[in-house]
Amino acid sequence: MPAWLDRLVSLGIVSGDPDLVRRQKVANLVSYAAAINAVARVISYFFFDFADFWFAFAFGTTLTVWALLVHLLHRFGDNVAATALILWYVTGILFTTFMFGLQTQAQVFFVLSGVMLFLFGVENWRLFLFWFVVIVFVMFGVLNYAPEQGAVTDPRLLHSMSLQSMTTAVSINAIVIFYALFVLRRTELELRRERVRADALVSAVLPDSIAARLRAQPERRIADRVEGVSLLFADLVGFTPVAHQEDPERVVAYLDEFVRTFDLMCETYGVEKIKTIGDAYMAAGGLHGGSSGGVIGIGRLALEMLKAQHRRAPLGRHTLELRVGIHYGVAIAGVIGDTRISYDVWGDAVNLASRMQSQGVPGRIQVSEEYRNAAGSHFEFEERGDTEIKGIGIERTYFLVGARESA
Repeated sequence: MPAWLDRLVSLGIVSGDPDLVRRQKVANLVSYAAAINAVARVISYFFFDFADFWFAFAFGTTLTVWALLVHLLHRFGDNVAATALILWYVTGILFTTFMFGLQTQAQVFFVLSGVMLFLFGVENWRLFLFWFVVIVFVMFGVLNYAPEQGAVTDPRLLHSMSLQSMTTAVSINAIVIFYALFVLRRTELELRRERVRADALVSAVLPDSIAARLRAQPERRIADRVEGVSLLFADLVGFTPVAHQEDPERVVAYLDEFVRTFDLMCETYGVEKIKTIGDAYMAAGGLHGGSSGGVIGIGRLALEMLKAQHRRAPLGRHTLELRVGIHYGVAIAGVIGDTRISYDVWGDAVNLASRMQSQGVPGRIQVSEEYRNAAGSHFEFEERGDTEIKGIGIERTYFLVGARESA
C-alpha cells in the first residue's frame, strides 16, 4: 500500500493491537467513501434546485462533515467510530428514502450490512448481530413505508441520485473486499517470511536431519540410541582467570571467533556441534549413522582445532592452549525443551569424553582406548598409559598426534 494511503486510512488510530487497527482502518475507508457520496449528493442539490432543496443541501453537508470526522472517535473506544458510522448510514438512508422516495435507490445501501462484520470483527459478533437486527428492521420499515416518489420530480435529479446510490454501494463493497484481501495477502506473506526465519533458526540450532524430523512431526518426541558415536570436548586452559583480567568486549570477541572457527570446521568434517558452555566446546560424529565417518571426522576436527588455536592471537597478553578429549561409545541423543529447544547427548560415553578432556594435557588430544581401537587405521597415536579417571577408575588412554599418510 502506498505510504500516503496508509497514513490516510490510519488517521485517528491510537491502538497498538493489530486486529483493532485493521478494523479501524476499514472504518476510515468506509467513512471516506461515505463522505464522497454525501458530497456528490450536495453537489446535485446545489446545481439542480438549491432554492427548493436548501434543507437537503444543509443535511448533506452535515453528513459530509460527520463522515469526515469519524476517525476522531477512535480514541474514545474500540467501536465508537464504527457505531457512529452505522448511525450515519441509517440516518442517511432514512432521510433520503422518506424525503425523496425509493426511486433514488438509497435502499440499495442495505446490501452493505454485512460490511459491519469488518468494522466490529468476529470477536464482537454480538455487537454486530445487534446492529444487523436493527438494520433489518429499518430496512423493512423503509421498504414498506417510504414513498415511491418524494419531493423530487425532476427525472434528471432522480437519475443522478439513483446512479450515485448504486455507484457508491458497489464502490464501498469493492473497497472493503479489496482491503480485506490485501490484509490477508500481506499477513500470508508475513507468516511465510516468519516461517522461513523460524526454519533457518531451527536449522541453526539443530542438525539438519533432526530439524527435518521436527518439521515433519512436530508433536513426536525425538530420542535416539546411538550405538557408535564419537564425542569430543575441547576447553581453553586457564581461560576463566584470564577473562577476569581483560576487557569484556575483548573476551566476548575472542570467544566469538573461537566458536565461529570451530563451527565452520564441524561443517567441513561432517561433525555435529552439540553445544558450548562458556569456553568449552562439544561436538559429536556418527550421530545419524556412519560411525566410521564420525570417527574420522572427529579426529580430523580435533587436529585442526589444535592447529587453529596455535595460530590465534593471544587474549590480551595471554596465550591460551586448547585441551581436547575424545571417546567412542554408546549414547542417547534427543531434543529437549519447548520455548528454547536444544539437541543434546547423554550417557556414560559423554561423561568419559568429558573426563578425557578435563584430565588431559594442554595442547594435546587425549582419547580413550575405545576411540583408538575404532580409529586406529586412520590416525597416529601415542600411548599415555593407564590413567586414573575421576569417577570412572583406571583407563588406558592415548594421545592423538596426527593422521596417517595412507589414510
